[in-house]
Amino acid sequence: MGSGEEPVVTVRGAAGRRAVTESRGHPCLPRWARRYRVRAAALDLACGLVAGAAAVFVRFGQVRPYVAPYIVLSLVLPLLWTGLLALNRAYEPRLIGVGSEEFRRISQCGFLLTAGVATAAYVTKTDLARGYVVLVLPMVTVLTLCCRYGLRRRLHALRARGLCMREVVAVGHRASIADLVRRFRREPYHGMHIVGVCLPRDDARGEVEGVPVLGDFSDVPLVVCQAGADTVAVLACPELDGTALRRLAWRLEKTRTDLVVAPALMEVAGPRTTIRPVAGLPLLHVEHPELSGVRQLLKNVFDRTVAALALALLAPLLLALVLAVRFTSPGPALFRQTRVGKDGVEFTILKLRTMTLDAEQHKIHLVSDSDGVLFKIRRDPRVTPLGGWLRRRSLDELPQLVNVLCGEMSLVGPRPPLPEEVAGYGDDVRRRLVVRPGMTGLWQVNGRSDLSWEESVRLDLRYVENWSLTLDLQILWKTWSAVARGSGAY
Repeated sequence: MGSGEEPVVTVRGAAGRRAVTESRGHPCLPRWARRYRVRAAALDLACGLVAGAAAVFVRFGQVRPYVAPYIVLSLVLPLLWTGLLALNRAYEPRLIGVGSEEFRRISQCGFLLTAGVATAAYVTKTDLARGYVVLVLPMVTVLTLCCRYGLRRRLHALRARGLCMREVVAVGHRASIADLVRRFRREPYHGMHIVGVCLPRDDARGEVEGVPVLGDFSDVPLVVCQAGADTVAVLACPELDGTALRRLAWRLEKTRTDLVVAPALMEVAGPRTTIRPVAGLPLLHVEHPELSGVRQLLKNVFDRTVAALALALLAPLLLALVLAVRFTSPGPALFRQTRVGKDGVEFTILKLRTMTLDAEQHKIHLVSDSDGVLFKIRRDPRVTPLGGWLRRRSLDELPQLVNVLCGEMSLVGPRPPLPEEVAGYGDDVRRRLVVRPGMTGLWQVNGRSDLSWEESVRLDLRYVENWSLTLDLQILWKTWSAVARGSGAY
């Protein structure tokens, strides 16, 4: 239940969040979470101190009598900065390791601090050195963002080893919980480890994906104590209506156990969803995705500009790769293939050739490793030695920058499908075709060819429903590490 997953509503206790101990001695706020908050606060103080000292040194060069007020201000800045972050709830346990929301709140504090200092100087007619202010406030914000990013990377590395996880009791029906367990195991950076399951009374037995069923819907508070959990995740099911959820929240409030609820929406999250109280009811408002207009125009301009710059910078590398392909195997260096783009319009995709010339003739004798409409083979005998290396590093896809420059593709988007694949699409899967296909996408940074057909479709639909320029930049950033690992590329 993180970035890109189903929208989640977090229900907080009325008395606020603090670590308490149940009868079994289990702290609701895990020790690793408390340590994370302490380290984050210590780093924020250090960032304020470093930014203040650097601004004094750069602006004034040496200590003189008139510099004393700025030294005092630099010493006060760490406390002011950390207090402002605390007021903006940047140390919330539910934000730990999430990233985007945590960074957004830090950026908000940087803007508020800048506006506050400027307003205070104007009202009190204080003559502040503009150079000092221009240096110290952006610097403390950037330093804090970098430190939090480093903390988050370390936290994700620990979670990949099964550490620093929230212990979760999942409540719902067997099929939806099984899907949730698989997602959390596949994406451990969300920090959710399901330790117990509660199912409807007539199905409360056995296991779900290896997780024991510990009770039915009426046993949730008891199961939380039994499993030592700090979070309850309720999936959409008719038995748990508004009244039942309210009563469950009251019971969990006594132990300060977090309650998260996933509404019955698939792949819609982020800025498209907002909670609006209407007539005392928390209604979830879902906006339509922006598939046209100014934001799409900006995306198009961004794509073509970056593609043009990349082609200019990578021209020597592309020339070397073209020559390498041409001289290591007979045939043309470029491979052309018909793919389906936005709104079902076909175009010719460009790639560096990684297979032998008679690859299509040999395809009928091969059996795909995939159970969907995709044809994928982990050790394809048609791939040349150089082609295998190009695929692992995704260098064979560099000519697609020409497709991006021509407006046929985007830098980020769903995987460009073949016409025969589109012929087998159902109505839901055709939703992928409402945006331009991309050189990279959620499928690229989440496993590439190792993904099943259903998972590939789910990721593409998630991108379509939650598209934003920020998401594009995040995917482009993550693509570097995915390419460096080379996993899932064959």
